[in-house]
Amino acid sequence: MAALALLLSAAAYWRAPAGAKSAAQKEAAGGPAQVVYHADFADPRRFSAMLTNINNMVTTYQNDLRDYDVRIVFVSHGIRFVTEDRLLGTPFAEDPEYRKRRGDLQARLFSLRDVQGVKLELCGITKQAARLADDKLVPGVTVVPSGVVRLVELQQQGFAYIKVE
Repeated sequence: MAALALLLSAAAYWRAPAGAKSAAQKEAAGGPAQVVYHADFADPRRFSAMLTNINNMVTTYQNDLRDYDVRIVFVSHGIRFVTEDRLLGTPFAEDPEYRKRRGDLQARLFSLRDVQGVKLELCGITKQAARLADDKLVPGVTVVPSGVVRLVELQQQGFAYIKVE
């Protein structure tokens, strides 16, 4: 009996804050799907796989007539995917493989942004480290003060977090 009381008091102590709902609870309640992808890498193949995953996801939601809010938060090396600038002289500089694939990858990203409504957010700390002016970003990118903080905020709002490996 004492063990049960201890278990119940521990469960009460560790419960979520009042009003907080998990992504699964929101989905079960019929709310929009909320998903954030974390892009902090330089690999064009990995970025291509992420774009494919996002396209498949939003297509499924559209076919199911389900509302969604899908975002990509670009941090660190992910900055290369939201600028035409080659970022020479920075740790994020373009490499030959990305240079070859830039056009295709950006066309796919822009389609997700323009046709599918995927939101693009860039870490302001990364932008500052790259010394990148606002006019060097592709249209539709929102700069947030900190990409990592933004990821935490979105997860606290119930967004599911995905990082393609």
